[in-house]
Amino acid sequence: MKQTKIIATISTLNCGAEFIRSLYENGMNVVRLNTAHMEVEELEGIVQTVRSVSDKIGILIDTKGPNIRTCDLAEPRAIVKGEEVRVSGDPAVAGDVIRVSYQRFADDVQVGQHILFDDGEVDLVIRSKSGSVLVCEACRDAVIRNRKSVNVPNASMKMPALTEKDRRFIRAAIQLELDFIAHSFVRNRDDVMAVRSVLETANSPIQIIAKIENREGVDNVESILDAADGIMVARGDLGIEIPPEEVPSIQKKLIYSSMCKGKTVITATQMLQSMEENILPTRAEVSDVANAVFDGTDAVMLSGETAKGRYPVEAVAMMRRIIESSEASSGEHFTRPAQTVNGVGADAYIVHTAVRSAGDLPVKALVCNTGSGASARGCAAYRPRIPIYALSHHPQVVRQLSLVYGVTAEHCSCIEDPLELSRETARILLEKGDLQSDDLVVLLSKNRPEIRRNNLCCIATLGELLG
Repeated sequence: MKQTKIIATISTLNCGAEFIRSLYENGMNVVRLNTAHMEVEELEGIVQTVRSVSDKIGILIDTKGPNIRTCDLAEPRAIVKGEEVRVSGDPAVAGDVIRVSYQRFADDVQVGQHILFDDGEVDLVIRSKSGSVLVCEACRDAVIRNRKSVNVPNASMKMPALTEKDRRFIRAAIQLELDFIAHSFVRNRDDVMAVRSVLETANSPIQIIAKIENREGVDNVESILDAADGIMVARGDLGIEIPPEEVPSIQKKLIYSSMCKGKTVITATQMLQSMEENILPTRAEVSDVANAVFDGTDAVMLSGETAKGRYPVEAVAMMRRIIESSEASSGEHFTRPAQTVNGVGADAYIVHTAVRSAGDLPVKALVCNTGSGASARGCAAYRPRIPIYALSHHPQVVRQLSLVYGVTAEHCSCIEDPLELSRETARILLEKGDLQSDDLVVLLSKNRPEIRRNNLCCIATLGELLG
């Protein structure tokens, strides 16, 4: 049973129940929907289809965030190295100009900085400013096309964190009780809190995943992690905003920081990209997935491979096999955080005690009765070598734990009596068939129904818990 989770992106072009079932049966844990390529009215039908396949599949949507693109370009424009190119975000500027979608673009960039279009295919250097127009020089022959990405490495854009389209999708996500919002181009804590404020207004427990895609996000990752529920190492734009040779070490740093804070971390972009066209991945891609597993990521993500590729099911199956092989041989390679308490207070110490007990005794599993999922996430932060089972009566919590390393979440009844809850827990786990009645487990639970957090760490066999 793999510990690292798989996210698969699906599109409105291929989102039928049989397709989603095939992805799920081959190892997918979470469905991702990119709102940049869909309308809010399309969301409900896809969500209903996913939930008809399994009520344990998590659903994650991406927001657009403070994203800039080329616009109003009727035809592609070919440029040659050394050519002067005028760029502006001001719709009032007339003449031969490449328009971008941020009106104050010229105010936020500096002479000497590079403007990269289309994931870096087009490279312009800013030579001078003339009001809201940037006078640039082409660094190489290229073609500028409409609706392509715009990046300026090391520039701090003053754009608002949320677009109106983002807000519409967040409101729809709240109504549909989705599980995760992955917010794009997060620069700082304030960007996370802009999403959080919308969720809190509706008292929504949707979790926020901050996508780290630029230097500002990397520099502010500690405060971002404090505000968010997790991060995504979004290596596509990150490798444009930052020299690509720096991305591997940054990936390791971001994953380790997330583990130490007990937050979820996703590694994403181009993991098996060649499988969009080919039945087998490159050996470099296989190593990339394996190294993300060795780094300790909670989840790895497929994008175009499953959204538009020729071999989506094969890509998920291949990723599962790479994960299983890597985890089986990861004893000497696998990154685990230092065995210190992730957090402060009694909750953190109870989790720490449970994980240490599991390491010192012949324990087969960590088991958490959880209302919010916090105990299971706390255990997972230590990346234990044994499985974690979480039982919750909240369907959304069960789905949210589908993204957490090593956690198998199960539905259970809402039982107030602690002893009866322990019996129900043992019964569910024995029926599942992964554990036997004489297997020793560490159970995190509470000893009185009125207590809102787990305050009990019990070491017993499932047979003893069953009574």
